[in-house]
Amino acid sequence: MDREQEDLQFLGFFGVFKESVKIIFSWRRIFSQITLALILPLTFIFLAHIQISQLLFFKILNDEVALDYKKEGTPSYNKLSNMISSEWITFWLFKVVYFTFLLVLSLLSTSAIVYTIACIYTAKEITFKKVISVVPKVWKRLMVTFLCSFVIVFVYNIFSGALLYFWARYFGQYKIGIAIFVALFVIYLVGFGYISLLWHLASVVSVLEDVYGLKAMIKSKALIKGKMGLAAALFFTLTVLLIGVELLFEHLVVLNFTPHIAIRIGIGILCFLLLFKVFLLGLVSQTVMYFVCKSYHHENIDKSLLGDHLEVYLGEYVPLKSRDVQLGEFDV
Repeated sequence: MDREQEDLQFLGFFGVFKESVKIIFSWRRIFSQITLALILPLTFIFLAHIQISQLLFFKILNDEVALDYKKEGTPSYNKLSNMISSEWITFWLFKVVYFTFLLVLSLLSTSAIVYTIACIYTAKEITFKKVISVVPKVWKRLMVTFLCSFVIVFVYNIFSGALLYFWARYFGQYKIGIAIFVALFVIYLVGFGYISLLWHLASVVSVLEDVYGLKAMIKSKALIKGKMGLAAALFFTLTVLLIGVELLFEHLVVLNFTPHIAIRIGIGILCFLLLFKVFLLGLVSQTVMYFVCKSYHHENIDKSLLGDHLEVYLGEYVPLKSRDVQLGEFDV
């Protein structure tokens, strides 16, 4: 990141992506090492989950169809019924294990990328060994921030469920009810997207500043003001890319829409390559977006102070304090 801090605020949609790609290619060795250690396993788990979930789910569906043709109370019926119950337990246990690994690898990847870019920003020597030594300490702060955002989403969904119940009871049977449902659904998506935006930016704040958890969410809410359109466009684009790769893999590889095994393998490899690039680009761009927001609000970041804090990787991780990252406003 060789741009001046005050120039970062002028980066637009393509500018953020261009700067992110430039950082990746300029420091391809360290990003390649992080990708091999964290992002590739994350990508593999994500795609493997789709494949395994479909296999388990269709097995359960086939057994439930077979159960309909069995006479209730017979030994064969009871045996198949018990088997289905076990399969459902296996299915949900697999989901729990998957989301646990996904969360851990996601937070570790975020820690590694944000810390690496901060070192690049301060012109500090950065090695993969240093990154790995710091990541576990930073990861704990990210977990607290994630749990706070999870609680917010949980409360948000409960409130949305209450609105859905109110709609179904008083407007569901009327024609205008469809229009109201569409409006409520759009509002829900916008709200959910906004919370997701805050969480992604709060993850960067949790690494580089002395706040985390709910305070990091509040800080990200303040930072994103004035750059909401840019942040939303970046988030929407990355989400569309992620969903696009997921649908491509699910339909052409998992669901056997392509009859030839060689084509399925080729598409699977292509999806794997595309997905890890989307993950990497997303993590780098959200960190660049943090610096863009700081620049927009004229919050200077003292590189020497930031570098001093980053050098504490051999001991306990010490994040930046607010006075270190907000040294006043630029002369504008």
